[in-house]
Amino acid sequence: MSNADQHWTELQHGGWFSRIQRSEALARGLGRGLPAPVKRLIRMLFRPFYRLGKGLLRALIKAMPRAPSEQCDTLYDHWVREFDTLTDRDRELIRAHIDRLDYKPLISIIMPAYETPAWLLQQSIDSVRAQLYPFWELCVADDASPSPHVAEFLRCAAESDPRIKWIRRSTNGHISAASNSALALASGEFVALMDHDDLLPQHALYEVAACLNDNPSLDMIYSDEDQIDHKGRRMTPYFKTDWNATLILAHNMISHLGVYRRSLLERAGGFRQGLEGSQDYDVSLRCADSTTPDRIHHIPAILYHWRREYGVASFSESNLGRCSDAALQAVGEHLKRNGELATVAVDAKLPQWIRVRRAMPDPAPLVSLIVPTRDHAELLAMCADGILHRTDYPALELLIVDHQSVSPDTKRLFAQLQRDPRVRVLRFEGPFNYSAINNMAARAAKGSIIGLVNNDIDVINRDWLSEMVSIAVLPGVGAVGAKLLYPDGRLQHGGVVLGVGGVANHFNHGMCRHNAGYFGRNLLASDVSAVTGACLLVRKSVFDEVGGLNEKDLAVAFNDVDLCLKILAKGYRNVWTPHAELYHHESASRGAEDTPAKAARFRGEVDYMQRTWAAALARDRFYNDNLSVTMSDNFGLAFPARRQKPWMKQPTPKQTQQTAERSSAVNP
Repeated sequence: MSNADQHWTELQHGGWFSRIQRSEALARGLGRGLPAPVKRLIRMLFRPFYRLGKGLLRALIKAMPRAPSEQCDTLYDHWVREFDTLTDRDRELIRAHIDRLDYKPLISIIMPAYETPAWLLQQSIDSVRAQLYPFWELCVADDASPSPHVAEFLRCAAESDPRIKWIRRSTNGHISAASNSALALASGEFVALMDHDDLLPQHALYEVAACLNDNPSLDMIYSDEDQIDHKGRRMTPYFKTDWNATLILAHNMISHLGVYRRSLLERAGGFRQGLEGSQDYDVSLRCADSTTPDRIHHIPAILYHWRREYGVASFSESNLGRCSDAALQAVGEHLKRNGELATVAVDAKLPQWIRVRRAMPDPAPLVSLIVPTRDHAELLAMCADGILHRTDYPALELLIVDHQSVSPDTKRLFAQLQRDPRVRVLRFEGPFNYSAINNMAARAAKGSIIGLVNNDIDVINRDWLSEMVSIAVLPGVGAVGAKLLYPDGRLQHGGVVLGVGGVANHFNHGMCRHNAGYFGRNLLASDVSAVTGACLLVRKSVFDEVGGLNEKDLAVAFNDVDLCLKILAKGYRNVWTPHAELYHHESASRGAEDTPAKAARFRGEVDYMQRTWAAALARDRFYNDNLSVTMSDNFGLAFPARRQKPWMKQPTPKQTQQTAERSSAVNP
């Protein structure tokens, strides 16, 4: 469920809200360079007036007279009107861009049909025929519909447009067999999957062709999607991540619009009978196994409208249990093909989706958990007790790095803890430098896996470390992060999203522990760009390969994000798991950035990150350009959307010359 449809503004005037959102973002930007004490004073002085003004504005907007058509407008309705409705000028630019394309592949749209109401079939086919990109064919397989109108309609459609092919199956074989029959009609280099009652926006196939011109080697392409009701109203947008090898194990994030190189789809065996209801999920996993991640591309645009609430239940809606079993089978077989030992089951908290539990290596690898500390014996005692006595993991060592503690209580605690042979206390001298402290301990670590753990971390579930290790040992994985909660149960860390607040922030910050979040992102494991160093696991070989933490430029802040981005740059994946839960008393021992020296150091760290990782911070591939980068609005709609539409890009001089030459050839 999209939080766009749950937002308090869903019945408000979106134009007003977008202006407010822009103003808030501008105000935050203007204050970003101010010293921390000044910002706190400004907040203290203006917060009561801001809250009062916002409350009055809400009441005023609610009281504003509205036309009948606006009575139920949601924020997404306004977003669609502002950023996702083609104008005549857009169509003109798209047609001009199509003319300039060097590569114009034929795209075969395959559509299984069964007992489709005539008006739905009409609208679906009309949406294909309205495509601005003309190089397509529609391949429809009527799966022996009892009603004669389906075959009659398809016959007439094919007679009126030679790009439409159809076949009537002699027996009803269900969606996999019908999809294979439609695939057999296809002659295009690429195949797009479409249900018999859904809609494509006019620019859908153009967007596919445009990205194929940018990268002709692509094998799989998928887009964002939303739903549409019988009145044509769009809702529940799913703005997806780029290819996400972890998230796709929980649910079919490829889905619609899914486009496949036909030779790849045929080599993978087409659609398997027996997996009806999840046959497209199975196809996406088998095709992904037959290509490489760099040949799987995500288009961050709504290119498919999934029909909902029109009175005719789909196969998936009518056979939920069967579809769930098929999805479990598809994911389980995918893991086996990749040599990954795991159990697959319905997720206990999200029964429509999947939980993968990976097997632990035998023997379990030694994990070196590094905990920097300075006094605050009560925090360290809590953290150490959780690691040593409330963690079900057989092979760990605890490396406590003492940064010049002076408290007698702390020294007594060190002596007590070192009676356990798993504990070592290392001494670090000099100014506080989180990166240097952890690098020193990593060099002393005996484990093949190292863990960065803050001294204000407390264990919740005993299997937290087993869960993280089972992911960290996978060959393609770099850093692994945990789900960290404040003591009151609100989320502190759900993975790191780039670009928010200028550098990075936590996904779903402040969300209730058991809230599903945007399409399950608070409860489903996912690849992310970065995870917090408050609880981070990584193989020591990977840590050493990227040079560890940056001691010179990032002594305190963003060193964990920088580490994760270096890991990504080496081709590894970073993974966040919600199944390792711990409490985090954030900055309880270090305190706030509340002195001029600390503020200056922090500004320098921000500058370093923005210089070094500008491209990554501008676009987080595990977020979406259509979602907000406002600090308090993770997964809210972006006003405006940040994506540059391909038809708005200026043609290169070479493309302009080629267009002129083609025009001269046509009109000598």
